[in-house]
Amino acid sequence: MSGPTSQGFPAEADKLVVITGPSGAGKGTLIKALVEAMPELEVAVSATTRARRPGERDGGEYWFLSKQEFADRTAAGGFLEWVEYVSGHRYGTLRSELERIRSAGRTCVLELEIQGALAVRDELPGCLAIFVDAPSFEELERRLRARATESTGEIEERLALARRQRQQAGEFEYAVTNDDLERAVSEVAGIIGRARTTAGSMSA
Repeated sequence: MSGPTSQGFPAEADKLVVITGPSGAGKGTLIKALVEAMPELEVAVSATTRARRPGERDGGEYWFLSKQEFADRTAAGGFLEWVEYVSGHRYGTLRSELERIRSAGRTCVLELEIQGALAVRDELPGCLAIFVDAPSFEELERRLRARATESTGEIEERLALARRQRQQAGEFEYAVTNDDLERAVSEVAGIIGRARTTAGSMSA
């Protein structure tokens, strides 16, 4: 399901696509395929206070910051949005990362949790926000359990949260059902293309 946005695509200096949705919706997989199909897109690398894992590099998977560095940047207004999880680790989107991507002439793509996406949309109402969901709660549950990377308790917590998050789809300009990856990527690409066309005709 999709619907029109009242804002259109943001101006060239502010163009931003936000992809959100519950865990298990396949957001990461969709974004990876979308960027491969649309090379003018680039995913913003999030910052985190968690320790770097073997094989990870700064600016690759994440920008790795100490807790003090993260706090300093937060105080200085360096984050567009950030969140702290139960683990105590913080994750956020650096404004400098958005500027880096935009200065290269690319469209910035953010993968965010629901609350982060709403916060970004409130601050940058010109952004294009897209809610991605699984075709059903049962399929979403199957995907989460198939990961086999979390305990049963953690999965149950994610499922409870996902049930609530799915009810927030109506708060976003567009909603895409990720039942078939190729079709979902095509739909998201079409949304971006139409929004650009609308913005171009409005500015002409």
